[in-house]
Amino acid sequence: MSFSKKSLWMLLLTFTLALVLAACAGGDDSDEATNSGDTGTETNTDSGTAEENTAGGGDLIIAELSDASSLDPHGSNDVPSSNVQSNLYETLVNRDANGDLVPGLAESWTQVDELTWEFKLKQGVTFHDGEAFNAEAVKTSFDRLLDPEVASPRAFLFEMVTDIKVIDDSTIQFVTEYPFSPLLAHLTHNGGGIISPKSIADDYAAMEADSSVKAGSVIGTNPVGTGPFKFVSWTPGTEIKLEKFAEYAGTPANIDTVTFKVVPESATRVAELQSGFAHIIGAVEPGQVENVNAFDGASVLETASSSLTYLGFNTQKEPFNNPKVRQAISKAIDRPTLIEGIYEGYGIPAISPLAPGIFGYTEDVTSMAYNMDEAKALLAEAGYADGFKTTIWTNDNPARQNVAIVLQEALKQLNVTAEIEVMEFGSYLEKTAAGEHDMFILGWSNPTGDADYGLYALFHSSQHGDPGNRSFYSSDKVDELLEQGRREADSAKREAIYKEALQLISDESPMAFVLHPYTLTGVSDKVSGFNVGSDSIYQLREVKISE
Repeated sequence: MSFSKKSLWMLLLTFTLALVLAACAGGDDSDEATNSGDTGTETNTDSGTAEENTAGGGDLIIAELSDASSLDPHGSNDVPSSNVQSNLYETLVNRDANGDLVPGLAESWTQVDELTWEFKLKQGVTFHDGEAFNAEAVKTSFDRLLDPEVASPRAFLFEMVTDIKVIDDSTIQFVTEYPFSPLLAHLTHNGGGIISPKSIADDYAAMEADSSVKAGSVIGTNPVGTGPFKFVSWTPGTEIKLEKFAEYAGTPANIDTVTFKVVPESATRVAELQSGFAHIIGAVEPGQVENVNAFDGASVLETASSSLTYLGFNTQKEPFNNPKVRQAISKAIDRPTLIEGIYEGYGIPAISPLAPGIFGYTEDVTSMAYNMDEAKALLAEAGYADGFKTTIWTNDNPARQNVAIVLQEALKQLNVTAEIEVMEFGSYLEKTAAGEHDMFILGWSNPTGDADYGLYALFHSSQHGDPGNRSFYSSDKVDELLEQGRREADSAKREAIYKEALQLISDESPMAFVLHPYTLTGVSDKVSGFNVGSDSIYQLREVKISE
């Protein structure tokens, strides 16, 4: 595609988007589903430039598109929240830069039998509030995660765990209902971050004192973990402040404080990076990469991600309860052209929910590739040759809104009239979790690196709504395969199971898989040691700020 054509297309998108936004409410964005968060403690925002390195390490300022929804690792499932949580809490198992499993708060582990894993815990670790880290603290944290009263959207990660046994202060066992192959991978997810037992007790006490108080009222606004940084303050919609944890048991952080600033406007974030008011900016728009790379003193870090951007259908509402309608719309999406035009090439077409590099990914799947003639034929077979009227929901992520506009134009060729609705992110997620939508654009990342996380929450019938299955898709056969994949220990057999599941999901098309986008992060040249994982989560412990 030539530069002039792309420019004209983006101009058209911008103009059309302006018309859409004029009639819609704004909101925050995230790659993942989430619960709406509670408010936190107010603090003053420093109006000066990003602080330079001092003997103590300085203040790292990160400008983000969206605020966190909650700082409770059991109560949220979105990237902005996880970016903060991952530096406050630690998990039993970690992944290194190559994706291999390495010790976290557990220094080693062994499989006792096919149902039991034993973990030896690191000693000398304390929580930010001075509480001791031990096996009892681990049990308390996972018991809360699995508590139906807490109703964590991340409970599916460990719902097969039937017993957690404290052997001694530094030894704990997880007993599962059936052999569960992805357990170690799931333990790397920050939903398994270990929370201070005192903080958990205070959270339960608040719930008991007032029945209207929800789980996470304490933890979500005053988090306490064992990570390299501890919580200072939160001004909702403005900033979250962390500081170095002086008693951290591992290699301490280099910087003194971290400030996550909420800056919704993309151009403003870029300006703050250029002017030195921020060291790092998130969600750089593809069209701004060249501009940022031209700055004297900053550049864009491009990270291939495990995230999926998708168009979901409410499979329980007409006409989307008809698989042929869903297939027709999926075949109406010209993914390569969309990626080139909107994402400037920073992404790859999605042929399934799993990104390359995720266990279970395969190219040997017949996907709903772009073919407008076949799309029209499928819609006619479904009884909708004359089309229908519908809606596409999204939030205020500019790229996703542009995707909605392109889809809206493509659907016109099928005689389908789609109205775009943009809403505040918390309301958007509540409404899609309740099944009030027709079609919606959202994302899902895969921090565990395993097919189970990329498929179970999105497609198992037990996960309808908030946990992840916002398409309200149900298939006995897919349920059976996903359960088999969890129970099978042999890697080759697991891959075969997931291949069959992926083909069924593709054929029934509960969602249209659009792309796996790159994570684009603007970084000052004064920053070193900054890392973004394939899950799009920031790791800040090794960050340094130079003069």
